[in-house]
Amino acid sequence: MSGLGCSAIYFLDQKGKIIISRDYRGEVGSNITEKFQRKVLELDDRLVKPVFTEKDITYMWIRVNNIYIVAVAKGNPNVALVFSFLYRMQEVFTDYFKELEDESLRDNFVITYELLDEMMDHGYPQITEVKILKEYIKTEANKIAKEQKISQAKLSTAVTNVVSWRPDGIKHPKNEIFLDVIEKLNLLVSANGNVLRSEILGTVRMKSFLSGMPELKLGLNDKVLFEMTGRTSRGKLIELEDIKFHQCVRLNKFETERNISFIPPDGEFELMTYRLDTQVKPLIWVECIVESFSRSKIEYLVKAKTQFKSKSIANNVEIFVSVPSDVDSPVFKSNVGTVKYVPDQNCMVWCIKQFQGRKEFLMRAQFGFPSVEAEERQKYSRVPIQVKFEIPYFTVSGIQVRYLKIVEKSGYQALPWVRYITQNGDYQIRMN
Repeated sequence: MSGLGCSAIYFLDQKGKIIISRDYRGEVGSNITEKFQRKVLELDDRLVKPVFTEKDITYMWIRVNNIYIVAVAKGNPNVALVFSFLYRMQEVFTDYFKELEDESLRDNFVITYELLDEMMDHGYPQITEVKILKEYIKTEANKIAKEQKISQAKLSTAVTNVVSWRPDGIKHPKNEIFLDVIEKLNLLVSANGNVLRSEILGTVRMKSFLSGMPELKLGLNDKVLFEMTGRTSRGKLIELEDIKFHQCVRLNKFETERNISFIPPDGEFELMTYRLDTQVKPLIWVECIVESFSRSKIEYLVKAKTQFKSKSIANNVEIFVSVPSDVDSPVFKSNVGTVKYVPDQNCMVWCIKQFQGRKEFLMRAQFGFPSVEAEERQKYSRVPIQVKFEIPYFTVSGIQVRYLKIVEKSGYQALPWVRYITQNGDYQIRMN
């Protein structure tokens, strides 16, 4: 945390009372929580700010379930880094306690203090990688002394080493690494088919089972990289935006050479996330026509069509179509899948286990109405159709892993496995 570090961290309950706290510097007074109550708890939600300053003390806070985590610092701290630490601390505590809330903190005072002392020293972040912390802060009390000594040795190496997220001496009987490229498509389409908003949110996740201290290099079909090196490509190139990396990635290498090189943590981790703000046609297009609407019944015709290549298949497709709040007596007919009425959500759900590319299916639905008309009967048409799906071996952006090189000084051969998945994000189609 460049510049000034944190003075103290507080965990407060919903009423602003301290559950647990750690004062790292002795710079702040005992009335900190009173000021927090006045500035946050007693104000209207619209006026509340996540950062505020009072008398040279800066308050930065997040809310998790029924608790507030508050960091305070004198002077002018690096607020972005403080928030980054708070969210990282939330992840670590959640990993230890499964659920971070008032009760779990009260039940784990000893571990909480140990974590607060190891994750931050004199107000500066130290160890934030949960795998390293778990090497020596264990939830079980009765650990063999020899096991504890080994853990402490691994810890000292990890903390003093540049690679703080990976201890020395890792051995696996079979060296392999799994890489998943997962893209979520956010889409809003008008009833006549015009795409009003489309966005791709991508994540590259890895599971690493590699011995020793391996060096990895990942190559993508990155447009900026090809432009920097003056190369050309016959395949599609993509322009990634808002890229965020795990701390293991060498940022200076990426900035100067556009190379993604890193020493991976052991086990599962999120290597990077990215975004593409690009125009994408609907992968699954749904059209809903109300064929008949009388005082006694309503009839629907729902058409669903896939607009991706025939060799790909969308799995577990669910199409949510809104219905009036007072319908009854549902009758469904479809040439594929199953349909069910979900009264508590005022919708029907058409479930198709496998929907191949370049296919079209139809579904008809009929509902009855009670004799007394509900006031909100017409509101159903303003609720957009929602679609859920997952398409394996497919990316909507066209991103490709060109190579994944693994080099370790012992010279072992490792197997990389790459998988692509496209899923729905906030995927909505407006009704006629």
